[in-house]
Amino acid sequence: MLLSFLLLADGWFQWGRTAQHESAAPVVGQTLVKIESEVVLDPFADLEKAATGGFLITHYEAPVIDSNDLFLVIKSGSFTGLQTRESQIWNVRNMRRAGSDLQTRWTYTSDWKPVPYGGSATWEPVYHVAVSADAVWAAGAGGTIDKISRADGTRIARFNPFGTTIDPSIFVAGPPSIDGAGNVYYNAVQLDLSQPWNNDSRGAWLVKIAASGTVSKATWSTLVPNAPSADSQCTTLFASSQLPWPPSPNAVAPASRCGPQRPGINVAPAIGADGTIYTVSRSHLISRWGFLVAVNSNLTPKWSASLRNRLATGCNVLIPPNGTPGGCRAGATTGVDPADNQIGSGQVSDSGTSSPVVLPDGRVLYGALTSYNYRQGHLMLFNADGTFVTSYQFGWDITPAISRHGATYSIIIKENRYSAGSYCGVAAFCPGNRTLATPNDPEQYFITSLDPNLNVEWKYRNTQTQSCQRLPDGSLECSDDHPNGFEWCVNAVAIDARGVVYANAEDGHLYALNPNGTLRERIFMRLALGAAYTPLSIGPDGRIYSQNDGHLFVISGAQQIPRRRAAGQ
Repeated sequence: MLLSFLLLADGWFQWGRTAQHESAAPVVGQTLVKIESEVVLDPFADLEKAATGGFLITHYEAPVIDSNDLFLVIKSGSFTGLQTRESQIWNVRNMRRAGSDLQTRWTYTSDWKPVPYGGSATWEPVYHVAVSADAVWAAGAGGTIDKISRADGTRIARFNPFGTTIDPSIFVAGPPSIDGAGNVYYNAVQLDLSQPWNNDSRGAWLVKIAASGTVSKATWSTLVPNAPSADSQCTTLFASSQLPWPPSPNAVAPASRCGPQRPGINVAPAIGADGTIYTVSRSHLISRWGFLVAVNSNLTPKWSASLRNRLATGCNVLIPPNGTPGGCRAGATTGVDPADNQIGSGQVSDSGTSSPVVLPDGRVLYGALTSYNYRQGHLMLFNADGTFVTSYQFGWDITPAISRHGATYSIIIKENRYSAGSYCGVAAFCPGNRTLATPNDPEQYFITSLDPNLNVEWKYRNTQTQSCQRLPDGSLECSDDHPNGFEWCVNAVAIDARGVVYANAEDGHLYALNPNGTLRERIFMRLALGAAYTPLSIGPDGRIYSQNDGHLFVISGAQQIPRRRAAGQ
């Protein structure tokens, strides 16, 4: 299996492309000259936006590619509302390139359903496949995974770690990942369907399907032995009536029952070169009690590192000074999260798709949510033994990409400086217009390059101010309505063999940035205001596969033949 799997070396065959989730391809990307093909992935995008007042809170898969074959997730069924999103159907479609055309070879209709709407799982979860040399691996109902023939789309086998029947209360939680030996890993969770987000989760597992077809699983309680028990009391938040927070320098936030530990809903496990599996855990009832979890290849626990009380970046640090608009209450301790008056904690939000990334030196990154720094989150860095190293001030819904160069590497992320309340949603205490309230730290949107120690190497700012739409004659009609630029609507950027960074933005453009952070080129696809953060990918021939507004765009160059980078370049 190892040799056959490695035949896919140029493909983009899972979340983050590799088992380490580096999101970098060993080919040169084509120039951004033309939209060669466009495929509607989500026919319900307009209905989904209407249900939220204009926001497309739906996560999409990274286009999975091998040679001339694409393996796309395309929705059908019906959209009856956010709270009944299970009325939709998720299909795996194999499309094969013939020249500049894409031709459908087969479509596999999955019976997978997302977890119920609610809790922090309000954004539609991602449905994502992975490919090996002989099969497509796709989640099914009841915590199962289907092995699908790449030749004709028939199901070769269904792996059910939970018995012979389908239990609708068990859900595959996040994309599957495949290591270099062909072993498949994924997370699963069982919910109480009567009250899925208020009652305890009923079970949680890390599942392994070995290359031989043997199925094994580890219960979550064995993987995170240092987590608080389900009945423990976990710190929560002060009441809004006590704003500005913290109510006093010595105030103690209330606590409530933690609930069991279980995986984040959209987490794709990462697998290190030594076979260690990395995933993410949280208390079911309180997202502020999370862990980065390392597991041995035989599914025994290796270590679990708490995300709690790691970030001394709250009051007087990443938000305005105490006693000023948007700042903590006068007298608050510098560095604390004003919501609980403790050193800040990384939150595991079920509405994000952040997944661990294993760095070339064996260390591990995870992008966690934090609410006190304009909901930007923090990128958290851990050593290979689980010790916490440092953090960077943006981490919300990102799976960082890794650009190797020489004997070192760079970490590429989006960095959205949102216009939002600094730590709360009440305008009297946390003004919503960031630019007006904090002109020294205004609303801005960057692609950022960090060194291995999370120091900034360069930033590229989105300075586009116009919303555009393409007219029937191919021209663009634009209105100047975004003076502070547009968000980067990308979970993970894609990086080619030269270190060129590709990223899609809400302004509808696909951008290519040089390795030094300067603009190389861009091309307009489709406006995507309020879009969830969506990954993109690079094909083995250098074509770029990007997404906006529920559409897939295949971008190619004119008369350019991409070449593979020679060894040592």
